[in-house]
Amino acid sequence: MSLERLKQYAYLLRLHKPIGTLLLLWPTLWALWLAGGGPPASRLLFLFVSGVVVMRAAGCIMNDFADRHYDGQVQRTAYRPLASGKISLAEAGTFLVLLGSLALGLALQFNSLTLRCAFVGAAVAAIYPFMKRFTYLPQVGLGVAYAWGVPMAFAAVQGQLDASAWLLFFTALLWPLIYDTFYAMVDREDDLKIGLKSTAILFGSADRGMTALLQVIFLLALGGVGKLFQLGILYYLSLIVVGLLFVYQQYLIRGRDRDACFKAFLNNHWVGALIFMGIAFAQR
Repeated sequence: MSLERLKQYAYLLRLHKPIGTLLLLWPTLWALWLAGGGPPASRLLFLFVSGVVVMRAAGCIMNDFADRHYDGQVQRTAYRPLASGKISLAEAGTFLVLLGSLALGLALQFNSLTLRCAFVGAAVAAIYPFMKRFTYLPQVGLGVAYAWGVPMAFAAVQGQLDASAWLLFFTALLWPLIYDTFYAMVDREDDLKIGLKSTAILFGSADRGMTALLQVIFLLALGGVGKLFQLGILYYLSLIVVGLLFVYQQYLIRGRDRDACFKAFLNNHWVGALIFMGIAFAQR
């Protein structure tokens, strides 16, 4: 197998872009630490981290399959293997089956409630890539998909889904609405030409104000999470730093430059990391 072939497989699985895995991982880690009141067992942590890696790769394949006729018309995605024809649908399908089998094997290690949650999460991941054809709110679908690790973590740790689990889920759901709008701002001109929809198009010239409002709501919701789980001062200090990062992101997108909007999107990795550190240190 040639080096070029391996590179195309890596592109298909987004191994060269770990940011998506990290953005999926952080809410899952928040939930694992909060559900158990501290660090989870090593086996549980391994299973969830592995699940995040596998499902993110599988989700990328499903997304590329759904968008294969559109990606070639978008500056940011024209290189993708399915859009460029460098990988066949059969090859991508083989990878998807393998990853799906791995995901099922991981899910079978959990209790029945977590397993049921896993099937719901898989369904959401399959539906999300098609939402941009029918609604200006595909970012809501992404939010559900990327926050779904929260109820799964509570189901695995506590064996139930109480109000605290759903509060954290809806809080985590808000976050992708912010960073994926920045991401959609990168593609807005191309999406308008080919007829795809996004919150960046829906918000239009109000995009900066709407993302700022969502950032404020997200911070307030995180404050509610801290109160519910009785987290200490270090957690709230982390939220102050997150607020400063949000100010920086707003500064970046002020001119709606593609590269700057993408930089604001990437900066959200540090948001997730800071929230996790706040939770972890507050529980020590």
